[in-house]
Amino acid sequence: MYYRLELIDKVRVPPHRLGEDLTTVILDVLQEQLEGSIDKEIGIFIAVTKVLRIGEGEMVPGDGAVYYDVDFEGLALRLSLQEIIEGIVVETTSFGAFVSLGPIDAMLHVSQISDEYISYDEKNSQLICQDSGRHLGVGSLVRARVVTLSLNEREPRESKIGLTMRQAGLGNLVWLEEDMKNEQKEKSAV
Repeated sequence: MYYRLELIDKVRVPPHRLGEDLTTVILDVLQEQLEGSIDKEIGIFIAVTKVLRIGEGEMVPGDGAVYYDVDFEGLALRLSLQEIIEGIVVETTSFGAFVSLGPIDAMLHVSQISDEYISYDEKNSQLICQDSGRHLGVGSLVRARVVTLSLNEREPRESKIGLTMRQAGLGNLVWLEEDMKNEQKEKSAV
């Protein structure tokens, strides 16, 4: 889930930027330091959106920079186990699909797509359900559940998020819409 956060931090303004607009410099420094980083408590930091307050500056002997206490607003993605998410398939392979959740990709293993046998069509980059002929390819919108979550603060790219679609109400959004239409037809026929 996405969260808008109000945070406090001490920000170092380098000496060569002291003549510039302080709010702009602090926003730049915070964006450079935080965006794309991962913190176990905050989550995946997406953006610093606004500087709310700048405190008094402090100088440290031997360092030409000025340090400011800053209150700021940011946006973060905080995932939890069993959470239902929606994302878009950005890559398919013979072992599954990678689903973009915005700032990070998650893995949807071939065994977690459907109860049917899945084959990989390398030419069209699609995972195909053997019995129903349903397919999953780049650009498919999916609803899935987070089943594994291992965030790496030091190397965000090495974080691992595992998904499943093998439960009712989960899957390719096109499949879910088809299922809902079929159910409505069956109910109206009775």
